[in-house]
Amino acid sequence: MPARVEYIAPWWVVWLHSVPHLGLRLQQVDSTFNPRDESYRESLLFLGLVAAVCLGLNLVFLTAYLACACCCRQDNAVQIKQRDSCCVTWTAVAAGLVCCAAVGVGFYGNSETSDGVYQLIYSLDNANHTLSGIDTLVSGTTQKMKVDLERHLARLSEIFATRGDYIQTLKFMQQMASNIIVQLSAVPVWREVTAELTELADQTGHVEYYRWLAYLLLFILDLVICLLACLGLARRSRCLLASMLCCGLLALLLSWTSLAADTAAAVGTSDFCVAPDTFILNTTESQLSTEVTRYYLYCSQSGSSPFQQALTIFQRSLTTMQIQVAGLLQFAVPLFPTAEKDLLRIQLLLNSSESSLHQLTAMLDCRGLHKDYLDALAGVCYDGLEGLLYLGLFSLLAALAFSTMICAGPRAWKHLTTRDRDYDDIDDDDPFNPQARRIAAHNPPRGQLHSFCSYSSGMGSQTSLQPPAQTISNAPVSEYMYGRGSWGLPSCRVALGEMGLWAAHPGPESQEPSHALRREPTLREHAAHRERLPAPHVFSQHEGHLHVRGRRTPEALRE
Repeated sequence: MPARVEYIAPWWVVWLHSVPHLGLRLQQVDSTFNPRDESYRESLLFLGLVAAVCLGLNLVFLTAYLACACCCRQDNAVQIKQRDSCCVTWTAVAAGLVCCAAVGVGFYGNSETSDGVYQLIYSLDNANHTLSGIDTLVSGTTQKMKVDLERHLARLSEIFATRGDYIQTLKFMQQMASNIIVQLSAVPVWREVTAELTELADQTGHVEYYRWLAYLLLFILDLVICLLACLGLARRSRCLLASMLCCGLLALLLSWTSLAADTAAAVGTSDFCVAPDTFILNTTESQLSTEVTRYYLYCSQSGSSPFQQALTIFQRSLTTMQIQVAGLLQFAVPLFPTAEKDLLRIQLLLNSSESSLHQLTAMLDCRGLHKDYLDALAGVCYDGLEGLLYLGLFSLLAALAFSTMICAGPRAWKHLTTRDRDYDDIDDDDPFNPQARRIAAHNPPRGQLHSFCSYSSGMGSQTSLQPPAQTISNAPVSEYMYGRGSWGLPSCRVALGEMGLWAAHPGPESQEPSHALRREPTLREHAAHRERLPAPHVFSQHEGHLHVRGRRTPEALRE
């Protein structure tokens, strides 16, 4: 028999097992794993309540911070606006990185936990298959000895009725068969154990599936919240920012809830992993003998199998019966030819029973079940418990990240509100306002400005005469400004330009080609342009001639 692989509890099992176990009344509770004990269950519930208290403190801190951030006013808002914007940006970036790191840790922990649980289920299925095979072999061999062998022996007794020595041989074989049945009855029946193992594997598989799916949805929710935060800050959308804050609060609650569940599960699992043999011995004492349970739990090289004697008697009985059958075939068949058929059937039955004996000996050996036991412990206490620790770290990092996002929310909201207020303060009539230029370009004026630029007749009517034909001139704009050429639309445009209205409503001649690129004037050019503008002129209509106050039109000068 090869050396037994010893189970050694890892350091995180010892560390988690050392966590104080307190009841709801703060009394000390025994840390031995016993889920049927109410006080022990209360100690695990107390750990979950500790996480709930931490959640309450976190919410109180966030409420106080948000109240202070919303109520406090800053006097030098203009000076620190840029600094606050930078602070909000870097805070959001840091929180997003922490959240992404938490999701990465959570994915790894979720995978490790799932691997450990499914290794446990696989080991339980293997052990269940072995125990079910033992019951099948025992029941099948017993059926052969009780029914099939008895039927053949009864028929041979009728054939050998005249030979007393042959009858004594048949009785001796019947006695050997009874010994085999007695020895097989010493093998424990695993029917109840297999039923419990099957139920445990099914329940564990269902719980693990929904646990894995729940964590996967939580990871997706965290990533969606990070995406909402990035889009809200990039697009400066208060709707996305508000959605991020609401979802962040929900994710914060779920993170603390998962931390409470992970903590209770990790501590309970560590209590089992510290002394798993003790728990199994206490659980199976009503179904199996302590000797059998210890044989499979420890599988010591120095220890002997509790089934060794029964299997030895089984083997000897079968050998004796085979020798007796071979003698009858040799000596009785020539005298009683009709007995050959039954003797051959008995010989086949004994051969199949011997094959079952070898299979039963291999299945009852401790090495197979003990390997399944160690694999189950490795899955639960190594991979599974390690994954729970990583999931707990994920919950802490996620709670930290979302708390930071919620704290940065009011500052981002104020920054967006201040930016919108600054845009609202800009004069829409300012010709150097980019927003006004875009509006004017998309909404050109439909009506004509007759009050500023119109043609009059001698009778004083504005509609009786048609405006004179425009003369096309290559003169520069300055010549039109001082009256050169006929008084037409260009001169009117100059007057409107002097009043600051033509910039907001450009005429067709002043519009550049669509392929030309306009350059927005700077503040310095804006100020210099206003200094160069002459004093505003007022249009008036006198004696049918259009003139500008302080400047005569060319027609008036000729008159």
